[in-house]
Amino acid sequence: MPDRLMLLPARDFERIRLIRIPDDYSERDAVRRVTALIAEAQEELKEWRWEELAATLEDHGFSTVEFTPGPALD
Repeated sequence: MPDRLMLLPARDFERIRLIRIPDDYSERDAVRRVTALIAEAQEELKEWRWEELAATLEDHGFSTVEFTPGPALD
């Protein structure tokens, strides 16, 4: 089964992230769960960092994926 990935977009190109969706989540449930986890981090930690959020996502079965950004299409 191919990896299912979720792109976490950001206005700042350097902050774009890619995560792997665990097999036990549907795509819709994964989006909902990640949205909730990001909202919780933003509420609890006013100055949150990616490393803290990545650890929380990993606690829920998601994993980060290293990637190389390509050239802009526009």
